[in-house]
Amino acid sequence: MSTTPAGSTWSQTYAYTARELIEPRSLDELRETVAGARHVRALGARHSFSAIADSPGVLVSLGRLPADISVAPDRRSVTVGGGVRYGELARELDAQGLALANMASLPHISVAGCIATATHGSGLDNRNLAAAVRGLEIVTADGDLVAVSPAGDADSFEGLVVGLGAFGVVTRVTVEVEPAFAVRQAVYLDLPAAVPDVEALDAVLGCAYSVSLFTRWQGPSFEQVWVKQKVGGSRAALGVPSDEASAFPDTLAGATRAQAPIHPLPALPARNCTDQSGAPGPVHERIPHFRLEFMPSAGDEIQSEYLIGREHLAEAVVAVRALARRLDPVLHVSEIRTVAADDLWMSTAQGRDSAALHFTWKRDPEGVAAVLPVLEAALEPFAPRPHWGKVHRIAPEVVRDRYPLADRFSDLVARWDPEGTFGNEMLRGLRITRP
Repeated sequence: MSTTPAGSTWSQTYAYTARELIEPRSLDELRETVAGARHVRALGARHSFSAIADSPGVLVSLGRLPADISVAPDRRSVTVGGGVRYGELARELDAQGLALANMASLPHISVAGCIATATHGSGLDNRNLAAAVRGLEIVTADGDLVAVSPAGDADSFEGLVVGLGAFGVVTRVTVEVEPAFAVRQAVYLDLPAAVPDVEALDAVLGCAYSVSLFTRWQGPSFEQVWVKQKVGGSRAALGVPSDEASAFPDTLAGATRAQAPIHPLPALPARNCTDQSGAPGPVHERIPHFRLEFMPSAGDEIQSEYLIGREHLAEAVVAVRALARRLDPVLHVSEIRTVAADDLWMSTAQGRDSAALHFTWKRDPEGVAAVLPVLEAALEPFAPRPHWGKVHRIAPEVVRDRYPLADRFSDLVARWDPEGTFGNEMLRGLRITRP
């Protein structure tokens, strides 16, 4: 077991207040650490920007525990250590002829951390990544190891999955997998967006398995459209082929196919990004925007993200575009994605098909803090749910009210952790853990 200072998030924009970071080398060491701590929380891959992972006591990392990736005999699920990164898991699955149904925009995030914060990929038919979870193993406050599943915990499993770290340390996760499939990717430039409407946006966002729009909100267009098509998939529109051999069209709803690879931030090297040639490749080499070997996104950044009902996206685009001049000094780029509804109590897509409006800000904390209230006021008519791992300024009581099952979740936390061992300032502000 090693002990080091807690440090900061990957982008160094949030410094953890926990007094130390403990890295157990075995499950027994982890259980002993948790049982002996008054306050403790698990720290994943540090790819967050909020206080969600912080603790008034100590942090524990699962990075030194074995990955122990185990495919079920029926090959319909895999069980993996919670500290394993999604990119590492996907590579191992591909070697065994299997795949995850979807991935986030970067493969660097840990499995348990991604699930706990309702992190997601993109696609009209693709749900939150946590919706694929079929089992968890959790170290509770007294050091016990508890296994939960939909069958054994039917009344609470949908509350435990997106757990915000409030139930304990998730040591192992079982997720659904499927036979390996190929994905092809192409990028289009300058999608006209002068007068967006629901049908037009849905047509573009639904033209392939996974689609993302990138914009700086300047001018009458979305600067980039990233189109990721599943080979043999059922979703195909606007001329995007679903077979392996047909060429991607030269134009897409008025956008023109890029003639060379491009980064969402064009000044940065495209080699950091996944293949955009249209050649088929495994899921983990196409669905994420960024390659596991390179720094994702800008690196020197702050992130915010808000999920709204998808039916409100066109109105939200108009509202945000009106703020372009105000956002410009602190904005790197924005991304728009879609997420299908799920039933997980604290998922940002719980109960509604959603659109995610993501903002990658420059590392200017004061400038970002000044612009967030203006942005959030513009989005307020659409009842935005902020991503749990990103920066926002919406009042905790307002955030809580956006989750119809928040009271059930708080009651469940009280049963699992009556002393608030896994609580922190953020969860207390949301009235999720005891004061």
